[in-house]
Amino acid sequence: MKWRIAIKRIDEVSKKVWEPGKYDIVCRKHFRTEDYVEHSTLLGEKKNLKKGAVPSVFGFRPESSPSAKRRRTRGPRKSLDEVDMNLNDIGNEVTVESIETSKPETPSDPDSSRLPPADHTVQCKLSSDRYSIEKFMFKPRAVQYYTSFDSCDHFILFFNILGPAVEKLDYKCSVLSPKNQLFMTLMKLRQGKDDMELAIMFEVSRSVVGQIVNTWMNFLYFQLQEVNTWPSKEVIRHTMPENFNKQFPSTRVILDATEIPIQKPSNVNAQSAIFSTYKNKNTLKTMIGCTPHGVVSYISRSYGGSASDRQIIERSKLCSDTSSFFQRKDSIMADRGIMVQDLFATKDVYVNTPTMLKGKSQLEPEEVVHDRRIASKRIHIEREIGLGKTFKMLKRDLPHSKILMGERIAFICFSINNFRNSIVGLLA
Repeated sequence: MKWRIAIKRIDEVSKKVWEPGKYDIVCRKHFRTEDYVEHSTLLGEKKNLKKGAVPSVFGFRPESSPSAKRRRTRGPRKSLDEVDMNLNDIGNEVTVESIETSKPETPSDPDSSRLPPADHTVQCKLSSDRYSIEKFMFKPRAVQYYTSFDSCDHFILFFNILGPAVEKLDYKCSVLSPKNQLFMTLMKLRQGKDDMELAIMFEVSRSVVGQIVNTWMNFLYFQLQEVNTWPSKEVIRHTMPENFNKQFPSTRVILDATEIPIQKPSNVNAQSAIFSTYKNKNTLKTMIGCTPHGVVSYISRSYGGSASDRQIIERSKLCSDTSSFFQRKDSIMADRGIMVQDLFATKDVYVNTPTMLKGKSQLEPEEVVHDRRIASKRIHIEREIGLGKTFKMLKRDLPHSKILMGERIAFICFSINNFRNSIVGLLA
């Protein structure tokens, strides 16, 4: 309430013309001696302002000039061209080895003389923060996080398996050794890192990262294809788990398909060719096969997501007449949706799949037990696919620039599973 009355009073005063002696709101120090008139009263002499007197004495501070110290600091103004020229000169003169500092001024504080003398030369020894496999020599968890291998020794073993061809690649980077180039490529596959992030981590340009990754992906694809992963029947029998051998001793391979998401292409025909109704997105489909012991023994070519499992197997080497993948009385374990019994019937190879209802309301007890046994063994291929999908590049949408490399990326990731510890126990 008080502030409202004050505002009202100020408004009333502001509307009136200032008259001397009527409103005591100006100090007498702002008037000169001749502005007053003296007259006698009963209490003695008294001074009153003359009518029309106006305050004319004000104690404003004179405009101060910049101090001498300030003038020395600022100096004369320079043009923008001179400033740019000085900055360039400074950038050329300063080096990383040593930085010469100016001599400090004499301290005004007398106690400052007790301080130790300052070192006028600062040595800057900058250690490189570039990522390398040598930095993780004794950090197995970090190596597993970046490369999927258990330790640095495991990584070096894989590098040595690739042979001396690693020193004769078409693209060579003098900054990074072949081991660190492989380390960068595996980081790209394992963690799906962006090229710019890898460029910052390894202190190279983004274009160099793209050239290194593409070169090494092509190299790994052709080099790992030289490894014969299809074992003989004797090897499978020798390494087959005991429980698996009792229930399905003739099994040579367990098949299942997996899909890799990719970005939606702009071409309408390409969209329909690679669209998967099962995943409800654009994908690349690949057929994966593993042995009863959990070794990835077969990786098919990649097709658009619209291709069926039967179409992929029909075009694979497994169904070719000249192939020696199977012998008589062998069997293949597959999912219920892979209906290819007729394709292998001519080779006397049985396809072991869960039982179809075929119009029946429910399965017989013997069929239910049989299907459960198949499901307990077919889970091995699901675990192998899950292990391969730990490479995040297979779980994220492949960009348009990498779609043509999708087949090779899938082959590399699932082939590396064979260099890791088996996920199938001896009693499985």
